[in-house]
Amino acid sequence: MKTNEFITRYRRWLIIVPVIITLLMLIPLSRAKINPDLMDYLPDDIEANINNERLEEIFGKFEPILIIFKSDDVLESKTLNRIYQINNELIYSELVDDVMSLFETKYIRGEDGAMLVDPAIKFLPENDDEREQLRQELVDNPLAYELMVSDDFKYTSIILSANEGVSDEEIFDFILTTLDDNPGNEEVYLNGLPYLRYEVQSMATRDIAILMPLGLIIMLIFLYLSFKERRGVLLPFTVVVMSIILAIGLMPLLGYDLSLVAVLIPIMMIAIANNYGVHIVARYQELNAKNPDWTMVQIVTEALKQLSKPILLTGLTTIIGVMGLIVHIMLPAKQMGIVSSIAIGFALVLSLLFIPAIMIKMKKGKPIKAYTKGKKSIVDKLLKWSASIAINNPRRVIYIFVSFMILAGLGITRLQVSINLEKMMPKKHSLRISTDIANDKFGGTKNINVLFEGEIMEPEIMQTMDRFETQLKEVDGVGNVTSLASVIRIISQSLNEPDSEYYDKIPDSRQAIAQYIEFYSMSGDPEDFEKLVDFDYTKAILNIQFAANNMEEFNRVEHAIRDMVNETPSATLVAGQCLVEKEMANAIVKGQVYSLIFALLAIALLLWIIFRALSAGLMGSIPLLVTLICNFGLMGWFGFQLDIGNSLLSSIAIGIGVDYTIHLFWRLKYELNLGRNYAEAIQNTLATTGRGIAINAISVIIGFAVLFFSGMMILKTFAFLIIFSLLMCLLCALILVPAITIITEPKFLLKNGKSINFIKE
Repeated sequence: MKTNEFITRYRRWLIIVPVIITLLMLIPLSRAKINPDLMDYLPDDIEANINNERLEEIFGKFEPILIIFKSDDVLESKTLNRIYQINNELIYSELVDDVMSLFETKYIRGEDGAMLVDPAIKFLPENDDEREQLRQELVDNPLAYELMVSDDFKYTSIILSANEGVSDEEIFDFILTTLDDNPGNEEVYLNGLPYLRYEVQSMATRDIAILMPLGLIIMLIFLYLSFKERRGVLLPFTVVVMSIILAIGLMPLLGYDLSLVAVLIPIMMIAIANNYGVHIVARYQELNAKNPDWTMVQIVTEALKQLSKPILLTGLTTIIGVMGLIVHIMLPAKQMGIVSSIAIGFALVLSLLFIPAIMIKMKKGKPIKAYTKGKKSIVDKLLKWSASIAINNPRRVIYIFVSFMILAGLGITRLQVSINLEKMMPKKHSLRISTDIANDKFGGTKNINVLFEGEIMEPEIMQTMDRFETQLKEVDGVGNVTSLASVIRIISQSLNEPDSEYYDKIPDSRQAIAQYIEFYSMSGDPEDFEKLVDFDYTKAILNIQFAANNMEEFNRVEHAIRDMVNETPSATLVAGQCLVEKEMANAIVKGQVYSLIFALLAIALLLWIIFRALSAGLMGSIPLLVTLICNFGLMGWFGFQLDIGNSLLSSIAIGIGVDYTIHLFWRLKYELNLGRNYAEAIQNTLATTGRGIAINAISVIIGFAVLFFSGMMILKTFAFLIIFSLLMCLLCALILVPAITIITEPKFLLKNGKSINFIKE
């Protein structure tokens, strides 16, 4: 049964069934939820995740939230009083598990031969003398100076963690309310992984609520300006809406949470799902203008005869390109690849069956001037120009593209991988500012923990921990290193005179170490050690705090730590949230490589099969290779780092960009089989199919452009890079490929295969 007969016979079902499917997908859509936890983006069997879980089993889950206060002098009475009030409200809240601040940090010192353990701030200074005395005490207190207060006394911090079961929304609503209830002139910044999750949740929810309607509105306007008739707007628009509902509804149906990158799914559907309908509407307008006596049935039949196979094939290439994400290591990328592929397939079927089923019963519209002798649009003029330079100066065109590719490609040597998740936020965001402050004033925002196991109070283990501290503090980038050993040394300073052999030293006997701890318990709180050692003193943590702006700096610190751990039997585990972040960075690189190789090979193979020539696969891959090299080079030159967002770029760009070349090849083959030479074929192809390609590309670009309105830098950067990639693919399809065609005159375009069966004009 022919396609037109099938559509005519089952017209009602071809309309009703997709509508029913769409309505049914609204049911699971109500269960969709956003998971902002970036640490869930990696498989559970990642070593860094396993090590973190083991450490949490011993010492509990600790996700610190950092509140940084900035003032000309944080020891001013008003500032300290504000921090004191906030500190107390946090301590007595049922939502908060633990609080560290200048009012909770201990000051261990000796006095009259006895050891005293007091809060770092026992009372608020009332005059300049008391304030300066407090300042000196803090300078002398290694547990406070440069840990809880900066060396210039312009910054101080409160570090807290939420109780188990308390959501990020609950804890930050409480924190923000507490800050508002205790106003002051100090600048306040928040930091920590829970805050990142909280902001991602907020921004992702906002983006989905704002960007999707905005994208749909912009697409409606663009389609109307392109086609100047309602069917050209409403039919592709309907396909887009139905595809979005299916895509998002599939997420909860398949057991997936909406991730940060899932915000891209509806935007992708806006950008991609209208592609196929756009070509059908463009061809309808062309046939309507050139054949004014034809009926809608004849026009739709001929449009499908000419376009069904190229649309089907371009749809398959897009699906295959997006399916490259399935081999990505990161779970959201895999999920996005699966869901998007199904939704694009749905849009493809709707475009080939649903749209024609509606169109055949519609009245004909007025002929569009672009296809008659009327005034040509800017797009038509640009297409005529591109045909002219490709035909008349093909070698110059190739030289220009190759030169630009080489120049841009040199930037690949400067390309780096992002290891700082806070950079997904705008530069003036609290996370970015507080990270810079913490890196500069508080030793850094990255923490690695080394687990020591054995009799922790044995001098050998304690001295080993002390040696770790001493050596690691010399590593460039390391800010602070703390463990039970550092507390023991402070206790030794308080119990011994400076000229004593025991001063500032780990004792040589287990009994002496036990006595030090006992002395502390008599004056202080034994629970002060619970974050450093377990209750039976068989497991202890050494925490390394450092700053790293790139992978090279991170690796330098990590290698120094692991080199020492490998030589120390009692050091049994290296863990830390930043190691999970590093695994994520490595997964981004691997995922980029895997999905890129998969997509390129699959596309080249598919082009080979479609046109039954290896040269077709090679020639069709040229625009993709040029685009990818220029894209990654541009990232290097502009300082864009590989991150969660742009790791998806290659597969999406390949899947969309190859469509332009396929439509070009298909129409060229048709024109050549009419007996035209290559120059005439290129001119006619760009004047007709070229218009559909240009409208298609511009609509996709406009669809992705709404990401510039996102609150997250990661999505704005993705928008810039995907738009650049699509523009490169478009230029390659409209200028570079025609120029290569003029020179090489590829034989696969001359073959009269059964797949081509057009009515001559």
